[in-house]
Amino acid sequence: MKVILSKDVKDLGKAGELVNVKNGYARNFLFPRNLAMEATEHKVKEFQHLQKVAEAKKKAALGERQTLVEKLSGLNIKFIGQAGETDKLFGSITNKDISDRLEKEGYSVDKKDIVIEEQIKMLGQHKATVKLGEGLEADLTITVEREA
Repeated sequence: MKVILSKDVKDLGKAGELVNVKNGYARNFLFPRNLAMEATEHKVKEFQHLQKVAEAKKKAALGERQTLVEKLSGLNIKFIGQAGETDKLFGSITNKDISDRLEKEGYSVDKKDIVIEEQIKMLGQHKATVKLGEGLEADLTITVEREA
């Protein structure tokens, strides 16, 4: 019997795959647990259509992320902060601070996508990376200056 998997099933396949299983396994295990549905002609066509739509959306989102990475690459972000005599900041610059500053400049980047090599607690230049998945990364330079 051919079934379309609704969820990942160990040793059988991933969600969305069309697999061939024994009738008893489908009726007694997969169907009662809503892990699969019978692959009728109508459901197969509907599923293929949904896959095409999802893939088109994924390509569009990937294109948007690539343009965002190109714009962000090499960007220098300046922060002004209070610091002591040893150039140590009172507080630190966090992922949220960087995300908020990028938002002000017109870039929509989630704070979870920003990776800082080490905490920014000193004046000077620091490196940060924006990771948008699928190998898309942009390096940022964070410059922290003393408040006048």
